[in-house]
Amino acid sequence: LVGLIRPDAGTIVFDGMDFTEMSDQERLEARKRMGMCFQGSALFGSMTVGENVSLPLHEHTRLEQSTIDIMVKIKLELVGLGGFDNYLPSELSGGMKKRAGLARAMAMDPHVIFYDEPSAGLDPVVAAGLDVLICKMKQTFGLTSVIVTHELPSVEVVADRVLMLHRGTIVAMGTLDEVKQVDHPYVQQFFERRANEESADEEAYIQSLTGGVKIKAKRAGGF
Repeated sequence: LVGLIRPDAGTIVFDGMDFTEMSDQERLEARKRMGMCFQGSALFGSMTVGENVSLPLHEHTRLEQSTIDIMVKIKLELVGLGGFDNYLPSELSGGMKKRAGLARAMAMDPHVIFYDEPSAGLDPVVAAGLDVLICKMKQTFGLTSVIVTHELPSVEVVADRVLMLHRGTIVAMGTLDEVKQVDHPYVQQFFERRANEESADEEAYIQSLTGGVKIKAKRAGGF
């Protein structure tokens, strides 16, 4: 979606322009209007929280350091990390790292933010707080959020529109209520939280991975 990999087919349209047709410079300019929150936060361990948040501003603007410092403080305040500028990532909890990653994603005042499993590894209370923060960013700045998640409680809170993928194909799309009504076996299995029953196709796939050796094992989920 952010144009790092060229698709085999189809189009990726952002602000009326197709990523597959852009020049490298045009893609770079488009990415400046995007923010990315990585699943593991992806903070640089040798840099302070403030330095992590300021990195995009140093890379892509010619702002004075004093201006950058003010912008960093504003972004950290927005995510509830005011006063943590000089902390190292190793000194933060998991939830605080996620918030610091969001502050960095907000550094360039993007039009859209991509989140990769924002609730992964967080306890329910911290995850709920992050959901509230995502909604706050949307309401305050009119941001579009594209969120990859398997956490149903988060989907209930943050999603205006839901797309469900199964084996690389969109199998359901619409509001959450609309998606829940889709008559597709995987969609119904997902919302009912039913474990997989090993199918012939899956067994053949397992055998292909093991050189034809048949392996029987209970699995909690799909591939």
